Amino acid sequence: MTIPFENLAKEWLKDPEVKAEYDRLAPEFEIATELIRARVRAGLSQAELAQRMGTSQSTIARLESGQTLPSTKTLLRFAQATGSKVEVRLSAA
Repeated sequence: MTIPFENLAKEWLKDPEVKAEYDRLAPEFEIATELIRARVRAGLSQAELAQRMGTSQSTIARLESGQTLPSTKTLLRFAQATGSKVEVRLSAA
């Protein structure tokens, strides 16, 4: 029997410790999600993007997984390679 991930996630997030960690990591996952969106919007594979950026596919994979936070310089290179622009904003908590 297979349980849909969404059902598991809802159950896991009922645990206060899991929810706290999830919330703590949310900004990093938001960055990763935006990187994936930019690459997909540009119609590029990870390997094609890596070639445009002069890096490796595994580096792109780490950025898109949230394992590695990009520097400002990397964000700018990523944006240029995907035909995107970087926008930074801080909002009230």
